[in-house]
Amino acid sequence: MCKEDKLYNPMEENLVQDRIKAKVLCQQYNSLPIENTEQRISFLKQILGKTGEMVYIEPNFFCDYGYNIEVGKNFYSNHNLVILDPAKVIFGDNVFIGPNYGFYTAEHPFDVQTRNQGLEYARPITIGNNVWIGGGVNVLSGVTVGDNVVIGAGSVVTKDVPNDVVVAGNPAKIIRNL
Repeated sequence: MCKEDKLYNPMEENLVQDRIKAKVLCQQYNSLPIENTEQRISFLKQILGKTGEMVYIEPNFFCDYGYNIEVGKNFYSNHNLVILDPAKVIFGDNVFIGPNYGFYTAEHPFDVQTRNQGLEYARPITIGNNVWIGGGVNVLSGVTVGDNVVIGAGSVVTKDVPNDVVVAGNPAKIIRNL
């Protein structure tokens, strides 16, 4: 795991090997017959750091490391989930995600000299319980989404989201209380 808010080199050999392992497992997972539920669950348990009961991710699914991802019970993601997880990505219980979704904990420095050295940093993402996320949404590093939240399709979540709201837009803003 990379150190939160500290620059690291993603090309360090151990990180490269960890990414290769996760990407091979994701590639195999995405190739499994859709009706082979038991094998799909087994692969998710190999890829993800922690899984609750009733976890289902439609192919295609991609992640950087996998071991930094924790998923609660009753989790569903539609097609094309991408999680860049050099930092923790934690999902609560009863989280439902639309298609073409991205969670990005990795960031690149604004300073051009540092960025050109290939260094980056990462900040965790936390998604609460009972969250419904529409299609085509992106959540950026360091964001915490509260409980009982709906995120509208196409949104880009750049800041923390409190409990019991609907957010939408780019950047996502509260449009209604629940």
